[in-house]
Amino acid sequence: MTGFVLSRTPSIAVGPGRCGHVGADVTGLVGEGASILLVADPGLAASGITSRALQALAGAGHRVTVFDGFTADPQEAHVTAGAALAGDTGVQVVVGLGGGSALDAAKMIAVAAVADRTVETYRLAAAPLPARSVRSICIPTTAGTGSEATAVSVLTGPDKTKYWFWGDPLKPDLVILDPELTVGLPAVLTAATGLDALVHAIEAATNRSANPANDLHARTSIDLAVRYLPRAVVNPGDIEARTNMLMAATMAGVAIDNAGTALAHNIGHALGSLMPVHHGRAVALAMEATLPWVIEGNREAFTRVAEAFGLGPAPEKLPDAFSALLDRVGFDRSLPQPLDVQVLAARMAAPENAAMLNATARPATADDIQALAGAVLRRAGQIPAAA
Repeated sequence: MTGFVLSRTPSIAVGPGRCGHVGADVTGLVGEGASILLVADPGLAASGITSRALQALAGAGHRVTVFDGFTADPQEAHVTAGAALAGDTGVQVVVGLGGGSALDAAKMIAVAAVADRTVETYRLAAAPLPARSVRSICIPTTAGTGSEATAVSVLTGPDKTKYWFWGDPLKPDLVILDPELTVGLPAVLTAATGLDALVHAIEAATNRSANPANDLHARTSIDLAVRYLPRAVVNPGDIEARTNMLMAATMAGVAIDNAGTALAHNIGHALGSLMPVHHGRAVALAMEATLPWVIEGNREAFTRVAEAFGLGPAPEKLPDAFSALLDRVGFDRSLPQPLDVQVLAARMAAPENAAMLNATARPATADDIQALAGAVLRRAGQIPAAA
């Protein structure tokens, strides 16, 4: 272990119905009668969640403009449009409401609203993000990405490549975790998003940037996810399970904000750039396929992960335990499109995915990358088991 720095964590408010207090939260941040841009997942309107947030904000006397002009993988152009709207309406606070895509977009809109450069200028931290004068609140409606706790946004460029943006201005001022907003999430999405959180925590606890202080967040997240994800999948209205999964996701977000991710996310982002696959499914499939290989890079760290799984000091039991958890939550290992091993391996080695690969506990050679890509496609049923 080398030296490390723990980044700041946003204020976090937790509890059933807590979203109803967001208007008062805005008043506390900027005063009465504020101008707000509500960046809401387009799919939330039908469920009434967007209306719930609107009522809480307008009921406190604030002026609200809704922006929902983005897709499941937000594009740089969407952020540019949202930032222009924020500028036109004199927005003081951006409230992100939804899953990771909505939160990533909202965080970047709050920054881009005051930026004097185009959004793509900030790809991969090529230029430092400007100080943020617009306040930012994140309200996740899924327990997965942990975007609400990180200084990172992922946006898609015109070339369909996913680009990372990072810097402290992306971190919100306040996070609201309201389990009532997650009870309508279908079981398949509950599982996929929850597995994303679990993989975040495992990678933050075991990669080359792992450290003892951050390990507390990661291991607590693992413990919560292993215990409560199956409950949330089986019984969507289980408020205790939903609350603990939101906590697991946010704590995993804190963990990756300090330590980053690793191989499973390298593969997950590679898959996501090649086909329309849910990010949580992609990283869970990648983790299952590569776990036996990566454990050998840091058995001590994976021993602690095994203990958080309830397996005792037995990292060799982790692959089977992880697979069993996938089975318990009804995980679908298939991919929506056929894929060539060489194509996946090349995307894993691409510059935009290099940081995650290089952070992995076990160094990967070109031959390793090829073999790991094959392991993923074999697990997805695209290569015969004996191949």
